[in-house]
Amino acid sequence: QVQLVESGGGTAQAGGSLRLSCAASGLTFSRYAMGWFRQAPGKAREFVAAISRSGESTAYVDSVKGRFTISRGNASNTVYLQMNSLKPEDTAVYRCAADVDYTDVVTRPSRINYWGQGTQVTVSS
Repeated sequence: QVQLVESGGGTAQAGGSLRLSCAASGLTFSRYAMGWFRQAPGKAREFVAAISRSGESTAYVDSVKGRFTISRGNASNTVYLQMNSLKPEDTAVYRCAADVDYTDVVTRPSRINYWGQGTQVTVSS
């Protein structure tokens, strides 16, 4: 049974930092591209960041470029999202995702194989 379990969410002040983690189990982690998505109340789900199976390729939504960094540890089966210079508009539930196809993670989320339950991030002004 595949499980993706997010942690690290919480409340931060604007300008602060948080680091999200997503621990994967039940799959061969190194064979999956990983991604982070977010959904704020009343808004559609939004792609945030993705990383390829090897970690050599990454992608970000424009609004987080230069502030967020995605990384992965294939030995620990974990993907991370380092979030710096947080803004109130970053407030959302953040979910991690896994798919064998990196392109699916970046551009076709409806095809993604596995999703985590999410972790709340709240940024106060």
